[in-house]
Amino acid sequence: MSATHADEDHADQGHADEDLLGPVDYTAWGAGALGVAIGLVMWLCFVLASSGSTVG
Repeated sequence: MSATHADEDHADQGHADEDLLGPVDYTAWGAGALGVAIGLVMWLCFVLASSGSTVG
């Protein structure tokens, strides 16, 4: 390790007053959660339709 590299301040990475992740987009997260829920319901329907057993 060179002397100039050892003397550098590693705490200041140029991100002093920035938001790291930004605001949460609740609409996008809600759409993603709705998509996962719909996918799980479709999977359940496929499993029930292809299981071969009858209900009732």
